[in-house]
Amino acid sequence: MIRKILIANRGEIALRIVRACRELGIRTLAVYSEADEQSLHVQLADEAICIGPAPSNESYLRADRILSAAELADVDAIHPGYGFLSENAEFAEQCESCDITFIGPKSETIRQMGHKARARETVSKAGVPIIPGSDGPVDDEKVAIKTAQKIGFPVIIKAVAGGGGRGMRIAHNAATFAKEFQSARLEAEKAFGDGSLYIEKYLENPRHIEFQILADQHGNTIHLGERDCSVQRRHQKVIEESPSPFLDKSLRNRMGKAAIKAALAADYVNAGTIEFLVDAKGNFYFIEMNTRIQVEHGVTEEATGIDLIKEQIQIASGSRLSYSQKDISLSKHAIECRICAENPAKGFIPSPGTIDLYYAPGGHGVRVDSHVYGGYTVSPHYDSMICKLITYGRTRKIALDRMYRALSEYLIRGIDTNVEFVKAVILDPAFRQGEATTSYVEEFLARAPKELFEKKPKE
Repeated sequence: MIRKILIANRGEIALRIVRACRELGIRTLAVYSEADEQSLHVQLADEAICIGPAPSNESYLRADRILSAAELADVDAIHPGYGFLSENAEFAEQCESCDITFIGPKSETIRQMGHKARARETVSKAGVPIIPGSDGPVDDEKVAIKTAQKIGFPVIIKAVAGGGGRGMRIAHNAATFAKEFQSARLEAEKAFGDGSLYIEKYLENPRHIEFQILADQHGNTIHLGERDCSVQRRHQKVIEESPSPFLDKSLRNRMGKAAIKAALAADYVNAGTIEFLVDAKGNFYFIEMNTRIQVEHGVTEEATGIDLIKEQIQIASGSRLSYSQKDISLSKHAIECRICAENPAKGFIPSPGTIDLYYAPGGHGVRVDSHVYGGYTVSPHYDSMICKLITYGRTRKIALDRMYRALSEYLIRGIDTNVEFVKAVILDPAFRQGEATTSYVEEFLARAPKELFEKKPKE
């Protein structure tokens, strides 16, 4: 069993890993930037080492400093969490060369599935449906527009090395294609250092459904059901739930089998996610694989009762999976809202600053994954998410009612948040009836009275 883990991350996921390690009797080393000295994961880990200034490219993205800390503290494993270096094949490879266990898939798997075009080719050969698109990257603009015309507009232009909605543009016709192609390339070069693009048919108003995968080193691979991530803004997820209100048993089984095929084709080990788009008729298409733990993993944990972080660590230790496919059932309905330091009334601009008062909701069926507290300063250097609020119950209605109650209890003073916005979504009839597609948020913002999410709780 692994005895000591370096947590190469920050915020709520770092704290989540600390807690899992403590339950397993594993010591932890937190690495942190100067801005995160007072963060909870730093305070609760067994040891902590500062690795640089606040900007992530001088701290959390510095593999050399992280590996130096690992050597100094004599750790035998690194958990990358999500974001930062979690899907960096070179970092995983460096861990392997230093004889440090990387808690995730092998470096060659990260490299293969992180390249969107190669990932499409890999799963397609395994019989997993993919969206019609270009055969690999398309670098020449003239060739790109011919490819788009062959596929048929609208098309979506994507960065080969992309993620998180960056390097992604939609072209509805040939007249707008060149502008969107150039914009996607520039953003991809800036975000990933790679301006390579590929083109796919754009599905209008699909569902975004992802399947959680677990695979051990002994050839055992299972899925833990789906998460519906259709409620998103600018390709960033806002609300996730499991099970999806759209899938029936037959479609769930077919998509689950396809997800396992994709994982096996990639020779996948550890926790990962296969993402699909699903049209109104139930046709589904692979879009990408996330070779790491997801932000929204807690939804699956509450729906299935399985601790995914512990499973990751045990798999990395060489253990067999604790569960077979027949053991998996979505026994509860779970919903997650991402609470962010942002101002919905001003275009969702980030709202960094010091939290003067913080009171988190609680009670039966409520889970709060957060690293903030009263007096904590939300840094402008990192993602604006400050909490994942999860509610769960026997039925979707129970989970929804608990979410509204929990959101109504949440008190955060000193910064702006999106609490009122997500509360308005939870009450919206279209969302409650399970009708949300990937265009839902834009449609909701266009029709909802602004006072629904602009108002502030009473002081």
